[in-house]
Amino acid sequence: MLQTLLPVTGPVMVCILVGFVWNKLRVPYDTEMVTRLVMCVGAPCLVVSSMTEQAVSRGVIEQMAVVTLVLVGVTLLAATLVLAVSGQSLRALLGPLVFPNTGNMGLPVCLFAFGDEGLVLAIAVFMVISLVHFTLGIALVSGRSVVQELVRNPIIYSIAAALVMIYGDLELPRWGQNTVGLLGDMTIPLMLITLGVSLAGLRVTHLGRSLLFGSLRLIIGALVGWGVAQAFDLRGAARGVVILQSAMPVAVFNYLFAMRYGREPQVVAGMVMVSTLLSFLLLPALVLYLV
Repeated sequence: MLQTLLPVTGPVMVCILVGFVWNKLRVPYDTEMVTRLVMCVGAPCLVVSSMTEQAVSRGVIEQMAVVTLVLVGVTLLAATLVLAVSGQSLRALLGPLVFPNTGNMGLPVCLFAFGDEGLVLAIAVFMVISLVHFTLGIALVSGRSVVQELVRNPIIYSIAAALVMIYGDLELPRWGQNTVGLLGDMTIPLMLITLGVSLAGLRVTHLGRSLLFGSLRLIIGALVGWGVAQAFDLRGAARGVVILQSAMPVAVFNYLFAMRYGREPQVVAGMVMVSTLLSFLLLPALVLYLV
């Protein structure tokens, strides 16, 4: 069992722990700068290098896009029902329940679980969820359309560039591929270390609600992911990636949006912390089940 789990979850937990300890030792860490570096340079390069270097077929991209949209739609319906029944604020808690951490945690877990194929499939899921999160997700929290947020997101342009190359049968020159590959390689470790730093700085002040809704994020995600994978008859790495990505904890971006728009940021911070800690128990079980 350990031979299966450690190669997948070990590197992820160690990188998060590095960031957590770094913060607790009060060593300076410019989270805003690193996040901007990752979002503006690292992640876009990772998208382009992974999607083009692995020769992803158009059919795979289209299938994963459809599957992910269905995944988000079903999760949105389930989360809306849960919040309506419990009388909680849709604007504050719907985003954290719907949008998982498919980047910081999802990409490395899928990479170590299913190799390069898993990373490419996980990036496809990450791209679609990012598009929805930076459009519908922000609109849910803010109460208005925020198209400028989407236009300013460099990942959108990297997705467009990757799709143009794939559908146009174009290739980067070798030096270009090596460059975006090198820059993209910094993304996953920096994402995980920054996640650890962010977790160390969060304060849980509404433990009961945070525990309840943080747990629901994982439960709803895992069940919806399994159901969608069954409905589309997914097999192998595709099935595993869809379930794992769907079962990821609350994305840190939900906390940033809650802070920006004043939507119960303390509760959302607690959901991020609780769901991430609980995912250290859930994800190993899912990996054993899927791999």
